[in-house]
Amino acid sequence: MRAYPYPRLTGAVTARVTAVRLRGPGDMREQLETTGYSVVEQVVALGRAERDDWQTARIALTATVSSRELGTKDHWSDVTVVAVLTEGATNARTVTFLEPDAEGGRYWSGEIEFDRDDHSDRASLAVHVVATVGGVEGRIIGSTEQDWLIDATADAPLRDRQLDVYTVSFARSAEWLRSFRDAPWVVDTAGKMPVVRLNSDFEGLAALVEGQGSKVGKVVGEMLLAHMCADVWTAVFHTAIGDLEIEDDGTPLFPPDWRGAVLREMLPDIIPGRSDDDALREVHMRRVGGGSWADLQPRIQYAAARRAGVPTALAGTVRDTDRLDQESHT
Repeated sequence: MRAYPYPRLTGAVTARVTAVRLRGPGDMREQLETTGYSVVEQVVALGRAERDDWQTARIALTATVSSRELGTKDHWSDVTVVAVLTEGATNARTVTFLEPDAEGGRYWSGEIEFDRDDHSDRASLAVHVVATVGGVEGRIIGSTEQDWLIDATADAPLRDRQLDVYTVSFARSAEWLRSFRDAPWVVDTAGKMPVVRLNSDFEGLAALVEGQGSKVGKVVGEMLLAHMCADVWTAVFHTAIGDLEIEDDGTPLFPPDWRGAVLREMLPDIIPGRSDDDALREVHMRRVGGGSWADLQPRIQYAAARRAGVPTALAGTVRDTDRLDQESHT
């Protein structure tokens, strides 16, 4: 652990990408679909864009800072929050200031824009809280624990550049997996990051998920992947909402890690038209018996399917299936 000769924030600083917009020749504009960035992996995959001739990218993000700590302690003054995008390969560096919302500095939002020519591979996006401490300006009093990765070429928002899927025989594996021997996969959220366990007892399933085999197999594989991702979103949401820290007055708090990011990403579709904090209170109240928890399940499934790209995958599957059927009759 690094030591600092001045007081720093003890609460977590988190950041969430909320939108990605691209601009290209002739003032071409494109809004990247939500499947192009992952709040769990904290990765933006710009290769997901429909056109590959984009020239600039503008990333909207929101940072969460402990406003209570800032408001109750007088260690700091002139507090600002900045987002910094850097890439070592090109020595590029872009800095932008985030603006506080009306709730007293808990949420800070803004946009950072960069040129594609300045980046060749992966850039790191960090958020820092900067203040004057003991008369010294520019002290960093808090930072995001993990940077977002902005990948200029990847078409999947994966930190390790590979799907975190482990293929294993459920029938011959650990006891807890043996009870799921009839399931094609399960989502394991017990570790630091969610993991998908793929059941190798289903012959040919792994090849389909990996996009191998015939044209029909690849089409089916795309749909399976979307279905699997929807299961991941559903599982991590339930994990996150079931592991909240509760204040003395009963107010639930957003977790500081990927669980909090998942909740902030999905809550607008689950409790539309409400602030993140109000939506969290509503969902928590229903989960603990203060309302109809069952009524929320379709909304949770809908939010998960949207972020997994199920509607797009399903439309593509239907279109490609029709095309292959026509080809087979010509």
